[in-house]
Amino acid sequence: MLDISFSKAYLLCCATLILIRWTESKSVEYVTCGTVAKLYNIDLKVRLHSHDVKYGAGSGQQSVTGTDLSEDINSHWEIKAQTGKHCKRGEPIKCGSIVRFTHLTTKKNLHSHLFSSPLSGNQEVSAYGNDGVGDTGDHWYADCSGDYWERDDDIRLKHVDTGAYLMASSLSYGRPINGQKEIAAVKNPGPFSTHWRVKEGIFIHKDEPNDFHSDYLHTEL
Repeated sequence: MLDISFSKAYLLCCATLILIRWTESKSVEYVTCGTVAKLYNIDLKVRLHSHDVKYGAGSGQQSVTGTDLSEDINSHWEIKAQTGKHCKRGEPIKCGSIVRFTHLTTKKNLHSHLFSSPLSGNQEVSAYGNDGVGDTGDHWYADCSGDYWERDDDIRLKHVDTGAYLMASSLSYGRPINGQKEIAAVKNPGPFSTHWRVKEGIFIHKDEPNDFHSDYLHTEL
């Protein structure tokens, strides 16, 4: 009788652990508030990138480019709520939500406005603001098809102020950012490279510590 009771308790414990692990694995599938990750353009196979290099024309703000290097720290972006709003760390991001992307090393936000981009003449995309504080030009809709933004989703990012979609251009810059692709925004996403997926990074979940920034080192010369 004791053996039977022990077996039942053991099986119940195992089933509970399996359920917990399954639940945890499901939560890992979502992109969440506070996540730091790289955004990968699936068409041109470049990662969204920035650095302390300003555009020589247009707005003169910090440039945003696409790089094919996977290990560069300057391709990390922290995902936050829109300006003046707050989202709980680890909370899954709903499709259709307005979000900001703050560049981890320079603390400027992914931004767009009605300046022309340097190479293709589309809408310029820059990095703007101070210590994560900018304006409504930093706001992007997470354009995905489900209830929540999942890590393996190929999504579009639609600029709230102008209605243009974040895209990677096939055109490349010369020095000092030789070979990096132009990043711009377009009103008609159809023929352009406007699909993005989250890649390498730290995916924050509820009740996790928030001191992960100290783990990063600047790797670009």
